Amino acid sequence: MSDRLYPQRPLIGASIAVFREGKVLLAARVNTEHAPVYSLPGGLVESGETLEEAALRELKEEVAVSARILGFAGHVEVIDRDADGKVRRHFVVNAFAAEWVEGEPVTGPEAPFIQWVDPHAIGGIAVTKGLGVILKRAAALVASPAS
Repeated sequence: MSDRLYPQRPLIGASIAVFREGKVLLAARVNTEHAPVYSLPGGLVESGETLEEAALRELKEEVAVSARILGFAGHVEVIDRDADGKVRRHFVVNAFAAEWVEGEPVTGPEAPFIQWVDPHAIGGIAVTKGLGVILKRAAALVASPAS
């Protein structure tokens, strides 16, 4: 059984909304290959790693892109219960807004589908719960970065 199933406590994740020329990079999760569900590149935080370090590492590992973080865009809690009401999965994903620095995104084992999309018009593709709110916050951070 995966250590991500039936965890003793929530697992901490980090994700990153990378913007380039007004569009944001989305990646489909590995377990959604037949019916892609898009989200931000990201994954679990490793011991001794900050949230920002984890987000940037996952971005590079998943899609071969580098970015500069502009700010924190919020968090999403994913809680999935089984038929008996037991917590099957529990993630707290912390999302950052960033601007693209280098690298053309490539698909891989963790992100079989990727695309740049308009963050204000993501209709027509399936996305993870809470992504719309995170994208709205991230787009605002990118539009007016702190001085």
